[in-house]
Amino acid sequence: MLIGATLPATNLHFFQARRANFRRNGSPLNPSANLVDTQTVKTEMTKKHLSNLEKLLQNQSRKSQLLDNDSRGEIHPRESRSNGSKENRGKKLLEGLNLSRIWPEHKVAEEMSPRHLNKLKKLLSSNNIEYSPRNNLGSRWKEYHGCKDWLGLIDPLNENLRRELIRYGEFIQAAYHCFHSNPATCNEGDSRKVALPDKSYKVTKSLYATSSIGLPKWVDDVAPDLGWMTQRSSWIGYVAICDDRSEIKRMGRRDIVIALRGTATCLEWGENFRDLLVQIPAETTEIESESESGEGQAKVECGFLSLFQTAGVNVPSLAESVVNEVQRLIEQYKGESLSITVTGHSLGAALALLVADEVSTCTPDAPPVAVFSFGGPRVGNRSFADRLNSKNVKVLRIVNNQDVITRVPGMFVSEELDKKLRESGFVGGVLNVLDKSMPWAYAHVGTELKVDTRMSPFLKPDADVACCHDLEAYLHLVDGYFASNCPFRANAKRSLTKLLSEQRSNIKRLYTNKAKGLNLNLEREHSFSTPSCLPSPSS
Repeated sequence: MLIGATLPATNLHFFQARRANFRRNGSPLNPSANLVDTQTVKTEMTKKHLSNLEKLLQNQSRKSQLLDNDSRGEIHPRESRSNGSKENRGKKLLEGLNLSRIWPEHKVAEEMSPRHLNKLKKLLSSNNIEYSPRNNLGSRWKEYHGCKDWLGLIDPLNENLRRELIRYGEFIQAAYHCFHSNPATCNEGDSRKVALPDKSYKVTKSLYATSSIGLPKWVDDVAPDLGWMTQRSSWIGYVAICDDRSEIKRMGRRDIVIALRGTATCLEWGENFRDLLVQIPAETTEIESESESGEGQAKVECGFLSLFQTAGVNVPSLAESVVNEVQRLIEQYKGESLSITVTGHSLGAALALLVADEVSTCTPDAPPVAVFSFGGPRVGNRSFADRLNSKNVKVLRIVNNQDVITRVPGMFVSEELDKKLRESGFVGGVLNVLDKSMPWAYAHVGTELKVDTRMSPFLKPDADVACCHDLEAYLHLVDGYFASNCPFRANAKRSLTKLLSEQRSNIKRLYTNKAKGLNLNLEREHSFSTPSCLPSPSS
């Protein structure tokens, strides 16, 4: 440090002689000192900081001697000390500077404090994942499952609901990991190992989605090595059921989970762009009859319906598989308190609504059905939303305010603006007429929980489209969300390892640099381990 050569510690009297100037002019870096006895406080702080400066210069003098020894090839005994000792010396150095008192108005003071660095290291290390107890949901489980449309649980976000959302999001991550570990398998009889994040659940059924379209033959001639990217049928998710008595008691029921991943193959992307609304095949039920005779026919996106209802060469359709398995589980656990939870991300969020619509009436006494979707697009028209409501399907959509996928397909209009327009007399009437005739008259379903990338202290406010739609980014934002008018939770505990390894370019440089300084091997730090206790964002 050059200041050590130009300003030795023995020149302390020079600063003491200028102390009067410090008292007379005041420090612009500490405006809060003017609120109390200015002369007394500044005098004491000046003494303290001069003392700290002297210690710092002495330490730097010793450090320069060590560097000289190193340059001559001498080995100093300090090199044998542990990494823990180095961290302690760094911590004492920062504490000695007392940065939070020097710059009380600047965030950088807190971000450079040892306390903040220690917390950041824990968040960046998968070896230091913090766990929290699983609260007993008891008789209130139906509220967390949406029986009252999550009234009073969203803003501010209830702690138990936050934990449940994170848990179901990690079920989707398990589906992604399982697919990418072996994407080419597309036979129903092939066994798959799904690394569930919650050991109290067991997988009972693999699910496949099949596209009704195919790529032209010239694609295979031009790019013959695409492999699984061009296959028509692909593993899309799974059905799992809670099989642990203590967990069943904690949750208040036995839960059936249907988890669905997002878009992965070329043909799935092709189906996504088939955005014309088509009618759902009619059902011979009273609900369907009332819907068709009243508010119009329920319609959904053509591509989503195709993936849902098309059967493959070696696999049944997604609709057939999920209905048969749910019927089997309901019959097997007849007499118990059951729930069906469908969760998905992106394309999986869209298919989750179609699955929920199907399973809600698959048996006369179907258990409560809820959907937790992350970054889901619009799926159907307003009549489809009414259809789900009439079947008592509860939907909670987690939406990132910067995620454009949640605003397509259909008219590129926000839900808030659409609601305001419909409340006006003439415009509302016009929109209602267009709902029945336009092929792009889409409408969202259910309750919305809106998060915002800009509220995260770690993500760049101008993060790209991929980051704003990323599932791990969604879970990070849910973990830090407290209320719509509040900043990111200071006690958020979700590890940043996976987020940093996948979205490094969208993490603020301050934290990527700190990660390097903490000597964390982020490329290998994160692993898809299956802990016996689920990492939870709760306090």
